[in-house]
Amino acid sequence: MFKSQDLPDCYYQTQPLLITPSSPTPKHSLYLSNLDDQKFLRFSIKYLYLFKKSVSPDILKHSLSKVLVHYYPLAGRLRTCSRPEVDQKLEVDCNGEGALFAEAFMDITAEEFLELSRKPNRSWRKLLYRVEAQSFLDIPPLIIQVTNLPCGGMILCTAINHCLCDGIGTSQFLHAWAHITTRPNLDPPITPFHARHVVRPRDPAQVTTSHPGYVKTAPRENDDHFDICHYLQSQPLVPASLTFTPSRILHLKRQCVPSVKCTTFEALASHTWRCWVRSLDLSPSLHVKLLFSVNVRKKLIPEIPQGYYGNGFVLGCAQAHVKDLVTSNLYHGVKLVQAAKSSLDDGCVRSMIDLLEDKTVKTDLSSSLVISQWARLGLEDLEFGEGKPLHMGPLTSDIYCLFLPVVGDVDAVRVLVSVPESVHEKFESYMMEGFDDKESDGDSFGFQVEQNGIR
Repeated sequence: MFKSQDLPDCYYQTQPLLITPSSPTPKHSLYLSNLDDQKFLRFSIKYLYLFKKSVSPDILKHSLSKVLVHYYPLAGRLRTCSRPEVDQKLEVDCNGEGALFAEAFMDITAEEFLELSRKPNRSWRKLLYRVEAQSFLDIPPLIIQVTNLPCGGMILCTAINHCLCDGIGTSQFLHAWAHITTRPNLDPPITPFHARHVVRPRDPAQVTTSHPGYVKTAPRENDDHFDICHYLQSQPLVPASLTFTPSRILHLKRQCVPSVKCTTFEALASHTWRCWVRSLDLSPSLHVKLLFSVNVRKKLIPEIPQGYYGNGFVLGCAQAHVKDLVTSNLYHGVKLVQAAKSSLDDGCVRSMIDLLEDKTVKTDLSSSLVISQWARLGLEDLEFGEGKPLHMGPLTSDIYCLFLPVVGDVDAVRVLVSVPESVHEKFESYMMEGFDDKESDGDSFGFQVEQNGIR
């Protein structure tokens, strides 16, 4: 039985291949919007899937080649614009160079990996081929590794450049790939919409409202220049992973009723933000923010077309002083989240897009918890012909918080975030406060403190 937290080494029997589109694709430069090429997004979204039964790598490569005809920018390469009037702006050279596909073997069973799957650790990086590159631009926008297991299962890891796709877009692409794998004679169910001009800034730019997610908060006298993000990155971090069953989510929501109705995200985001701030023992006068992704595809006028897989989200920003957040109840935080969401109408989003014309503007991470919603994207339903995944999640854990789907329970949410080792136990204790530990709801993960990644 495999007992170590760290995964064994991967063995590559062949060199990775570049998978090119199976038929000719347009050759041109693809404009990226201001929402696409923010420096905050210059990384790859890394997904990990565990399947009980493997799919032939040759079948996956063949279907990938076919789906890249439809999503041909993912077979291109990022580059900086050559035009001087758009300094630092990125674009995609749609040259059909191809996606990187690696095949590997690892001596661990699907069941053994499932035992470790609740908390990623650094050794999981072995499951995605590392490209040696001088810069972010030299890495292919799409990297895939299929790792076969001795039990007949497989681990599928994908790295998709965030400048080309958001969470909705990555899910749309992965489902298109799976669809073509199982139905090779059919086109994807959703036709991808490539053009990013639908979110082009106005000329001249019209910044008509304030955008606190991009504005540095002036430090107070007693917490001069305290940067939470810098503090977190200077600490040894460990992942906290907590699964919220439907009944526990309902328990959170009932803390707001009858005063206000709230969504699962609003209740859980408020709860997580408050617990995170409490656990860090921050100065009561410090101004803190919650940044969270909000899909704006239907908020803009006209609406962004169906099939748009670029970045169609902006960051909502709730803000409060530490004292007010931690001494108030959940209802207070929920109201802040709701107010931040409701402010994001067409005018506000267009103003934000215009603001980002100024390349010196950056996302304010100095006093913020960032939450990204993966739990309602259908990512856990990916089906390549041999059954749905046993596990779906990120390749790594970070200081950014993820709301993840729970395989087998569409109404449950798993919260994953890395926190300083010194406050890990405190954070999880705050997250569990007020719940009945004996309640299981038939959820094998429950709502438990998972020590050492294994329970």
